[in-house]
Amino acid sequence: MCEAYQNLVDRFQQIYRLQHLGNMARWDQATMMPSGGNQARGEALAELDALLHNLLINKKVKGWIDQAKQRSPGDDIAASIREMEQQWSQASLIPESLIKAKTIASNKCEYAWRSQRPENDWQGFSSNLKEVIQLTREEAQIRADYDKVSPYDALLNLYEPGMTSNCIDLLFGDLTSWLPGFIEQAVELQKSQPVIKPEGIFTTDSQKNLGLEVMKLLKFDFNHGRMDTSAHPFCGGVSEDVRMTTRYRNDDFIESLMATIHETGHARYNQNLPLATRHLPVGSYRSMGIHESQSLFFEMQMGRSPEFLSLLQPLIIQHLCNNQPKPYTDLNNLKRMYTRVRPGFIRVEADEVTYPAHVVLRYEIERDLVNGTIEVDDIPELWNQKMKHYLQVDVGNQHGKGCMQDIHWPMGAIGYFPSYTLGAMYAAQFFAALKKSLPNVEEHIQQGRLEPVFEWLNQNIWSQGCRYNTGELVIRATGEPLNSTYFKKHLQQRYL
Repeated sequence: MCEAYQNLVDRFQQIYRLQHLGNMARWDQATMMPSGGNQARGEALAELDALLHNLLINKKVKGWIDQAKQRSPGDDIAASIREMEQQWSQASLIPESLIKAKTIASNKCEYAWRSQRPENDWQGFSSNLKEVIQLTREEAQIRADYDKVSPYDALLNLYEPGMTSNCIDLLFGDLTSWLPGFIEQAVELQKSQPVIKPEGIFTTDSQKNLGLEVMKLLKFDFNHGRMDTSAHPFCGGVSEDVRMTTRYRNDDFIESLMATIHETGHARYNQNLPLATRHLPVGSYRSMGIHESQSLFFEMQMGRSPEFLSLLQPLIIQHLCNNQPKPYTDLNNLKRMYTRVRPGFIRVEADEVTYPAHVVLRYEIERDLVNGTIEVDDIPELWNQKMKHYLQVDVGNQHGKGCMQDIHWPMGAIGYFPSYTLGAMYAAQFFAALKKSLPNVEEHIQQGRLEPVFEWLNQNIWSQGCRYNTGELVIRATGEPLNSTYFKKHLQQRYL
């Protein structure tokens, strides 16, 4: 190993360790921090982000990269240098002042959003959001000028490297050509399949204990992670210390349980990134679309399958029903309950069929917002138009159930939304490939033998980190590039 590359390893390990502290501070901010600490925490995180930024863009880093590239490194080190250079080039474009300003603005907007959303305070929220969008546009334009792409594509590249809005338009265009009609078919078919709704009070403690039991089933490593409660479910931390959260409703356990399974998929990916390089860019997750594919593989491909629900049934009866079966815990009813198609307001509560429509409308709005063809004040009207078009749902002036419902825009994560439906497509394609190599995978799942499933994911996705670009990773795992065929086939088989 040449000296220049060792210097890079040392620098990126230092960055990783400081990011570890930042991730813990953000987890605390979302779960335990008293409200009065928010401004100070935001300022502290802004200082940390600026410090990390300066450590990365230091001229020495570029010099080490150039020297290391000249040494004709082997494939693995070449991939590592490639990812380091990608991070350096993206970071070096943005001035420290903009990094700090955006961190402070998004922290302010996100924290205020927590109370503004339930109060339906669009005026207060939009005032903060305008500042976030202004700074986001500044960042996007700088990146776009460098990459010679549209401002939105420049941000998309941060979450889904190599993906473009033209490619997404093709994938999503195909999806929306048949999805509205498919939703109508599924809803009509399910009218003759009544569902018995859960009744009772489901305490937070009982739901949490159920969730922990399911996480054990899914092989979550509790020695290197934990679960807590937050306003919005998420998975964060670092590979060595994964922090995932969910939220609870005492009158319903349906979505909380699936949120736990979803976040466990994220967590298992984080916990199984390559041990030797997880402190380097090449050992990180490949993209947010691939990350979402793992959570949706767990929740949708496996978690809502009849086979997995047969594993959940006795656990639900044990933890939520005092070991006394209820009408709603009948296995056929659980299957109907967890595959119910019901167009609604809320993305995180949406079923598998209507969920992509929620993503497409957000993608269309944020794309046009960043590219400057619409403004923040246009969002509510556009949101309602698109909800009516895709889901036949009228939001009206219920902004808390509409354009204010997500955490992403207030926290400045713009360009992220496409990853959810790209992730659903990746997940369906991965499960189809798994089934080819393990034809009796459903039998394994039904009997609780999940190790072969996890072994396939580890071999093809988790252990690969960023060694390959997204397109290469998908082809190596499935034999073909990403397409919507498998997702459509999956929905047809499950719902029609």
